[in-house]
Amino acid sequence: MKNCDGKPLGILRRERPGQTLQTTDLIHEAYIRLVDQKNARWQNRAQFFGIAAEMMRRILVDHARARHRSKRGGADIRVSPGTVKRSWRFAKAWLLREIGEAGPGER
Repeated sequence: MKNCDGKPLGILRRERPGQTLQTTDLIHEAYIRLVDQKNARWQNRAQFFGIAAEMMRRILVDHARARHRSKRGGADIRVSPGTVKRSWRFAKAWLLREIGEAGPGER
């Protein structure tokens, strides 16, 4: 990124204070993703900066989604349909057993 003339860093320094993703971290992550592309053939500087900007935007969006997910206390978990069906059957059986044990007007 020697020939970037400091443009990405200058733009990112204008971001809002308190940003949890530091400028250097964003640049490093974008660099890793750009270098990882096997068939990249940059036509000119404008194309490079356009693709780099898109990479940084994706990183920022992913970071924001992760922050909001953690604020809600949720996690991005992957559960198979079979697991969901088993859990639902168990919950239904438990609920029916609990309701069935109570006599009329007891609960």
